[in-house]
Amino acid sequence: MGERVHTVGLIGAGIDASLSPALHEAEAAALGLSYEYRLLEIEGHALPDLLEQARAAGFSGVNVTHPCKQDVVALLDDLSPEAAALDAVNTVVFSSGRAIGHNTDASGFAESFRRGLRDAPLGKVVVLGAGGAGSAVAHAALRLGAQDLVIVDVDSTRAAALAHRLGARTGALDHLLDADGLIHATPTGMAAHPGLPLPEALLRPDLWVAEVVYRPLETELVKRARELGCRTLDGGGMAVMQAAGSLELFTGVTPNRERMLRHFATLVQPVGAR
Repeated sequence: MGERVHTVGLIGAGIDASLSPALHEAEAAALGLSYEYRLLEIEGHALPDLLEQARAAGFSGVNVTHPCKQDVVALLDDLSPEAAALDAVNTVVFSSGRAIGHNTDASGFAESFRRGLRDAPLGKVVVLGAGGAGSAVAHAALRLGAQDLVIVDVDSTRAAALAHRLGARTGALDHLLDADGLIHATPTGMAAHPGLPLPEALLRPDLWVAEVVYRPLETELVKRARELGCRTLDGGGMAVMQAAGSLELFTGVTPNRERMLRHFATLVQPVGAR
């Protein structure tokens, strides 16, 4: 038999700027794997159709991003314990005719946090966003040691459901006034959704700020927080760590995370600095 070719994809909206193809394909090449990563834009398509097309085409699996991480759950044959706990999936593996949902976002965020915000206080943490990414980082925050977790979302029902699953509480952004840290997990700040997700007046120098958006790497939130003197964590580390976890699920081969971080750094450099 010849070498297996791994074809994978990304299902989501506004994904043209995604660095996932470059990250996955470069690391796969370094590992000696035959690997192709395709973008599957959800706009104009039904999620069940895209998922079935990928499975029928022989894909090893797909990554799933905004706004599909929760909607995809009902379409799958089984979930890993992590994905079931999060009620959100960012990685679907096709195996023996079945579609199995996984989630590498929580572990990816936790690893990035340990690297970039080591020793940050975790007494009270506010998570802004209760969607798929918010669910992942909220779980990660508890595992990292957050003592008081507050979930904030414009959809109060969604926030309450997540808080109930976690034993956390819901609230408004005024909880930031005495919080140790903020984890931002909404699409605001992405290239397609520019701007600040909260009033700048709520930021202060002794508040740490962690971001999940990575395109651009310096979102408006990260930029303003840094200018105020906050400790910040951009979304790059989470992007790399979740990609590494997904690649391993797709191929069964352990990637070199340090190499992937170095490659990511070159991908986000301004063109003139490369």
